[in-house]
Amino acid sequence: MNRDSYDEMLSAVQDFHKKHDMQNTGGHDLKFRIALMCEELGEVAAAVTKGQGSEKIAEECADLLILLLGTSIAAKFDLNQAFWQKMEKIQQRKGRIIDGTLRVSDFDLKSSS
Repeated sequence: MNRDSYDEMLSAVQDFHKKHDMQNTGGHDLKFRIALMCEELGEVAAAVTKGQGSEKIAEECADLLILLLGTSIAAKFDLNQAFWQKMEKIQQRKGRIIDGTLRVSDFDLKSSS
């Protein structure tokens, strides 16, 4: 097993979904998955703002990554492909300092990507 491989991570999450029959027990409901991701993001924020350290932040980020991979399974899209397409797009963007912090975004208000 190559633990640095996206495919191995995706396979592990697919196995978890099969083990718990997520597809037939509501685990693939996208509204439910969004709620779980919000909950996990809140746990990442809590770990950061409470100064819980890198180990706790990593654990909470891993939970969020597992949910993201699971959402790609549930919604039937290739997250790896979507990631690289988005990276290619955002690499072309310029950054701005806003209130003392760098923000790299599509500053054209007509676009929503």
